[in-house]
Amino acid sequence: MKPFVIVTGASRGIGSSVAERLAGDGFCVGINFAKSHDRANELLEKIISQGGEGFLLPFDVGSREAAKEAMEKTLTDRGVPWGIVSNAGIAMDAPFPVLEDDMWDKVINTNLTGFYNVIKPVVMPMASARKGGRIIAMSSISGITGNRGQVNYAASKAGLTGAVKSLALELAKRKITANVVAPGIIETDMVEALNKSEVVRMIPMRRYGTPEEVAALTAFLMSDDAGYITGQVISVNGGMV
Repeated sequence: MKPFVIVTGASRGIGSSVAERLAGDGFCVGINFAKSHDRANELLEKIISQGGEGFLLPFDVGSREAAKEAMEKTLTDRGVPWGIVSNAGIAMDAPFPVLEDDMWDKVINTNLTGFYNVIKPVVMPMASARKGGRIIAMSSISGITGNRGQVNYAASKAGLTGAVKSLALELAKRKITANVVAPGIIETDMVEALNKSEVVRMIPMRRYGTPEEVAALTAFLMSDDAGYITGQVISVNGGMV
């Protein structure tokens, strides 16, 4: 039986590329999604057609009850995962003076509290299994540099850094690594509204990154070769920072 990993927010964008890459690397991939069932099922079919293995894992990471129930059922049905990629996230941008309360709450709840909701039910089983493991959180360049109109988003992504660095210290003796991947401007539907000609001038490499480039780093951090890397924030941003 292949070791399995879970990727949250895997139905599109970076999450989809990460799930596909990990399946290609020999993992059985739990494809988490909240609403995009058709896209998640298309991804699963693609993985299977390429000789990989996976399963659908539908739940909203922002719901603590739903996440706990889904993760505990997965533990019962499949055992302890080798790793988790906490990728699910949303953005609701606005200048801070006009930022609505629910825009703050929803972004923090999905991006930061969602990490807690997903990781908390499985971290002790992972540690108790004494087989090592990988925890990877998907942050953003906004969590490092800040960004206009993204006080809520930047706060959520910066919070992941503190959480992961602390978790890395707690889990190091159990050979479970915890790291942060911080993408820059990546060619996904989240950046479709940006003026590409203006944005690329801010990027030293003068292009957007690809989801596959983020997936490649994530796959390395999930591998045995990355066993001595923990508590780190690694950027994929074309030289922006």
